[in-house]
Amino acid sequence: MNYYVKVLQNYFNFNGRARRSEFWYFTLFNVIISFVLGLVGGFTGLSIISTIYSLAVLAPSIAVAVRRMHDVGKSGWFVLIPIYNLVLAVTEGNKGTNEYGPDPKESSAEAV
Repeated sequence: MNYYVKVLQNYFNFNGRARRSEFWYFTLFNVIISFVLGLVGGFTGLSIISTIYSLAVLAPSIAVAVRRMHDVGKSGWFVLIPIYNLVLAVTEGNKGTNEYGPDPKESSAEAV
């Protein structure tokens, strides 16, 4: 859940790098919340709630995906390539600093 909140705090931050765990935990919680809101909206007839949530998390979703591409040393534009972006999303990030910033694994290890 911490990763979900971290992504929402970096709402429009397209700079830097995002670890695989940050990207995938955000995706997991996003899918769960969307599913629950869809169910609630279906039972109550208020599907607008699900739509509002989807629009609210659109920018953070794109931002974390771009940062994930940066972690593997690719431009954020690689998000637009359907299958290849999934391969990059599951690939381990570059060790050490790359052109997009310091390794997020190193900075989180120092914080512990």
